[in-house]
Amino acid sequence: MTENWIGDAAGILPDDAADALLIGRAQLPEGPAVVVLRDGVLHDLSATFPTTRDLIESPAPAAAVRSAEGPAIGAFADVWANTAPDTRDVASPWLLSPIDLQVVKASGVTFPVSMLERIIEERARGEAETADGIRATILKTLGGDVRDLIPGSPEAARLKEVLIAEGLWSQYLEVGIGPDAEIFTKAPVLATVGAGVDVGILSESEWNNPEPEVVLVVSSAGDILGATLGNDVNLRDIEGRSALLLGRAKDNNASASVGPLIRLFDDRFDLDDVRTETVTLAVDGADGFRMAATSHMEQISRDPADLARQASGAHHAYPDGFVLYLGTMFAPTEDRDEAGHGFTHHVGDVVRISSQKLGTLVNRVQHSEDLAPWDFGIGALMTNLAARGLIGGSRA
Repeated sequence: MTENWIGDAAGILPDDAADALLIGRAQLPEGPAVVVLRDGVLHDLSATFPTTRDLIESPAPAAAVRSAEGPAIGAFADVWANTAPDTRDVASPWLLSPIDLQVVKASGVTFPVSMLERIIEERARGEAETADGIRATILKTLGGDVRDLIPGSPEAARLKEVLIAEGLWSQYLEVGIGPDAEIFTKAPVLATVGAGVDVGILSESEWNNPEPEVVLVVSSAGDILGATLGNDVNLRDIEGRSALLLGRAKDNNASASVGPLIRLFDDRFDLDDVRTETVTLAVDGADGFRMAATSHMEQISRDPADLARQASGAHHAYPDGFVLYLGTMFAPTEDRDEAGHGFTHHVGDVVRISSQKLGTLVNRVQHSEDLAPWDFGIGALMTNLAARGLIGGSRA
């Protein structure tokens, strides 16, 4: 792809960016900085909030951000233009993933369509060419629309009995319509990548896809304080071989993207807006292939607040908070290379995940093994912040 694959900054921010409370992180010559967008300009808030964790854990994040002062680091358009790895000037700021010390969690099988596709993966044992026949058999057995089925309800329990009798019960149906959601750890702390950079798939994978999702930002107290977009990159063939390979299918170098910025909840945007948001996906390949899809959050089978409650509480604490991918209804079945093989990524694909109120998360697909290794972890961040006098005894 050309150096312009990330697109113009005008298409990256939410439609109502002028009225949105948007925070993120940028890489400065001296190290990573927490930033806020004001009138098209990014301002460095590191003196007040060394990490986004500190910002989210403040008593009233939205009010705290509004009152915080910090120097301008540049127009968003300039920082965005410098984010593409192919043409980056390392002496100037570029955009990072907007999260840092938060644990990265994800929900699975939260939309009926993705539930069915996970069952198909399991029964196909990772072989894409057998998926169509299995899909037809399962849909015939279900005999209706499961979009209105409430997980854990008596109706769901009765459906479970029917499917067991037909020999079609699956671990994915258990988390899709049962009382307990699938919540897993997607990536290590600080391992996510942001918008405008490459995401990774393993070179051994022959059946994989993007998973466009809304991502909640949750405090250590379990309060949902904002949202952003995410790509929960998935290797369908590897997970299809065994659910115990979920870690290998999900957690690889640059396999989790988040961004472009976090939109904090305020009087203009809250969880009800998340519940009604529409997420669009576009994949453009160097081979001329194009695929587009739309996901409606109103079709999610579990409420976002319920998923956050299942992720944390008396059973599991997150002292630095967490982010939670809410799952995807996107399940690509369109053939790309061979008839009956469905969709899979090619190296160089550009993936755009968008919503009106959260902006656009754009990434390019590469092999995880070919990307620069992740080498800036928690220890490196703490050392950097201490050397800058932002944490520790030397902090003003």
